[in-house]
Amino acid sequence: MEAALARPGLPGIVERGEAAFQAAQRERRRATLLWGAMLLVCALVAARVSEFYPETLAAGLPRIGEYLWRTLPSFRAEVFFSDWETDGSFAAWMYRADKWLWLIFETSQMALLGTLFGTAISCALCFLAARNLSPAPWVYHVTRRFLEFCRTVPEIVFALIFVWAFGVGPLAGILAIIIHTAGANGKLFAEVAENADTSAMEGVRAAGGNWLQRMRFGVLPMVLPNFLSYALLRFEINVRGASVLGFVGAGGIGEELYHVIAFNYYEEISAILVLIILTVACIDMLSERLRRGLAAEMPRGAAA
Repeated sequence: MEAALARPGLPGIVERGEAAFQAAQRERRRATLLWGAMLLVCALVAARVSEFYPETLAAGLPRIGEYLWRTLPSFRAEVFFSDWETDGSFAAWMYRADKWLWLIFETSQMALLGTLFGTAISCALCFLAARNLSPAPWVYHVTRRFLEFCRTVPEIVFALIFVWAFGVGPLAGILAIIIHTAGANGKLFAEVAENADTSAMEGVRAAGGNWLQRMRFGVLPMVLPNFLSYALLRFEINVRGASVLGFVGAGGIGEELYHVIAFNYYEEISAILVLIILTVACIDMLSERLRRGLAAEMPRGAAA
């Protein structure tokens, strides 16, 4: 009897639920259209301010293709495997490969040293820059602002300053990479540390450990796999960045690349770029294998 009496009220409940759902859908569509319109206006304003005009882009694209076409080597099948003195051979295209490979090796060593020292600095500062781990609010804010400064100023600006201070050479590039790596990795490391499980840290605190001991034994083992993964990713980025720092005299293959571009040695441009791409690809593959190994070990390290 009670079920029969309650049944006539069900259509009204369903209708009210359907009406509420449709109203929510309309509200969501209006919000989507509003935010979409605002985004479109912002994009148009940005395009206007930055002079991103379709006609300019259409006019410049063929010139990019023309420039790239000039950099392609003019191989000839009948002499492809001849010596470096024969035009049209592969050896003639790579006739300075020994020097270029050494400069690329120098570039990778710049990136390696910059990544190592920059990562060490960021690892030391990240706990101070973590909101829930920093010993005092003012320490948190000061460290955060310092890391923002390090990663906001472009590497090439730091390189110019260090070239003026220390002279032309790899040292300026290494110092620039160290500062930028410390800022970039410091932010990532701090965010990882903020989200880490703090139960082990509380155990160290209960045992009488001070702040440094809590970070060393309670937090670092939990976040170290992520730190290493980010450090490898930063190394890949720094290899590319170090190739550009040579444009301002900071050592590496960038100086040679700037030279051949400035004097329009088109085929040498493509030869150097191919060597850089192959080097970065090899480093990427090696780093990917290392990151996968770290990811496989991460649950074991977290459990520890």
